[in-house]
Amino acid sequence: MSVVADGSHHLIDDTLARRNAIVLSIAQAMAGGNNTVLLATGAITGAMLAPEKVLATVPITVYVIGMWLGTLPVGALARRYGRRTAFQIGTVCGVLTGLICCVGVLYGSFALFNVGAFFSGLYAAAHQAYRFAAADTASDAFRPKAISWVLIGGVFAAIVGPQVVIATKDMMPPYLFAATYLAQAAIAVLAGIILMFLKIPMPSAAARANAGRPLSEIVRQPKFIVAVACGIASYSMMNMVMTAAPLAMIECNHTVTHAALGLQWHVLGMFVPSFFTGTLIARFGVERVIAAGFVTLLISAAISISGVTLWHFWVGLVLLGVGWNFGFIGATTLVTQTHRPEERTRVQSFNDFLVFGSMAIGSFGSGKVLAQFGWAAVNEIVFPVVLTAALMLGWLVLRQRRSLA
Repeated sequence: MSVVADGSHHLIDDTLARRNAIVLSIAQAMAGGNNTVLLATGAITGAMLAPEKVLATVPITVYVIGMWLGTLPVGALARRYGRRTAFQIGTVCGVLTGLICCVGVLYGSFALFNVGAFFSGLYAAAHQAYRFAAADTASDAFRPKAISWVLIGGVFAAIVGPQVVIATKDMMPPYLFAATYLAQAAIAVLAGIILMFLKIPMPSAAARANAGRPLSEIVRQPKFIVAVACGIASYSMMNMVMTAAPLAMIECNHTVTHAALGLQWHVLGMFVPSFFTGTLIARFGVERVIAAGFVTLLISAAISISGVTLWHFWVGLVLLGVGWNFGFIGATTLVTQTHRPEERTRVQSFNDFLVFGSMAIGSFGSGKVLAQFGWAAVNEIVFPVVLTAALMLGWLVLRQRRSLA
């Protein structure tokens, strides 16, 4: 048992943190696979069901809005009932996603399909918090690795989701993806079974009563502001490009299988680096790793602008994923440096609320930009957003150096 500086008692146990990180990584593989199904098919199904083609990416936007609106309730549930209960409520949303989306396809209901997409977003809000849960009992040294370990589960999500789409898309003719959404519900059930092995001690009554500093004071810290900016730039730009990519590939005469495989390569790019991102942060510092992520995002956008062959799409999507990984894990690590243990669920859920809110804007805009201006224009937006966050990161580094001088 370790006693933190403010006098609250919080368990620091890297052995337990490793165990939880492994459990959460496996659960992340299943939960992430569930969400990848919707991301791979949402715009395509949307184009089939929507009254107008410009509305094709609305289900992905609804998904992101669900993730955005789910962040604060997930944090509140975790504070009151513990992380595991909050995550299992998310699992129920994942099961409902597949069932409702299936019914929406069978009845040709765009509205019902969007309801399913919203539940998928709520599920994502829960499983996005897995990364923070892994850090709960971790020491400062192990924390970046614990976060990375959980995101390694995304490697398997990258395989599970698209392969489920490819294997099941035509199993209930003439209803494309109907069987896929039933399989999606089954994946969520498996994730719920895995989460039963999670062990995170509930905070004591005294610790729960001590809420720590006001949120307004915490979020005014320069490090928190820059962490959020880096999270927003990494996640909103990745999501905006990824949302438009499957539909852009179809419009450029690539097949549904090519689009699903493109998303698979993208998600592999998002999560394979997690095997070493935590080590890179420990060795080179979190700011340098975030900067490397920003450079990779810019290279990705440049490649996607330069052509529309299969390889332009796939290489661009892989680099988009790698850039997100460095930027997002780095930003997450920065956030964990801005709060005390008793403040963590409030601060972490507020961070996600801001980051995923920006994603909703990017997601909604991507369909409109793609329809009116084309695939290159979607990627051109990446440059001003990422460069702005990079300037803020540079300012933080200079500020920290001056304070040490």
